[in-house]
Amino acid sequence: MNDFLDGRRKALETSFFVQRDQELLAELRKDMTKESLAELSGVSDAALLDRLIELGVSAETLAALSLAPLVAVAWADGSIAENERDAILRSADEAGLSKGHEAYGLLVNWLEEKPPADFISAWKEYSTELAQQLDDAGRQRLSETVLGRARAVAEAAGGILGMGAISPAEKAVLADLESALA
Repeated sequence: MNDFLDGRRKALETSFFVQRDQELLAELRKDMTKESLAELSGVSDAALLDRLIELGVSAETLAALSLAPLVAVAWADGSIAENERDAILRSADEAGLSKGHEAYGLLVNWLEEKPPADFISAWKEYSTELAQQLDDAGRQRLSETVLGRARAVAEAAGGILGMGAISPAEKAVLADLESALA
C-alpha cells in the first residue's frame, strides 16, 4: 500500500473514533476476510473485495466508507430528521450492520452527536486516494454503492410531504462525496 493512502487511512480512523468509541474500535480491529468485508459493506463483487483487502482496507475504514457519507448527508442541514435516521438505520441493516454489530453502535453515536468538523474531510481524502487505486469498474461500483445509500438518506427528508426533494445543503454534500469517489 502506498504511504499516502496509509497516512490518509490513519487520519480517517483518528478523526472518526473518539474516546467513548475505543471499545467499538477494538472490536472492529479483528482481521477482515472477504466474506466479512462483503457483509459489512454490502459489496458483493469479488474482484473489488480482493482489491480492497489488497489495499489494506480494514473494518474501521470500511465502516467509515459505508457510513460516513450517510451521516454527512443527514447532518447537512444541521440536524437529523427522524426519517433520515430511519433511512440510515435501514441502509445499515441492508448492508449487514444490525443491532449488536460494533459498527452499528458507532453509527448510532454519530446520529446522536454530530461528528467532528474534519469528519468528512478525512473521508474525502481517503476515498479520493482509494478511488485512484481502483480500476474504472471498481471505482464505479464503489461509487454507486456509497452514493446510492447517501442519496436515499437525502431523499428521505425530502421536501413537501417528504416526497424526495433534496435540499441545497444535501446536494452540496452529495456533490462533494461524488467528487471524492470520481
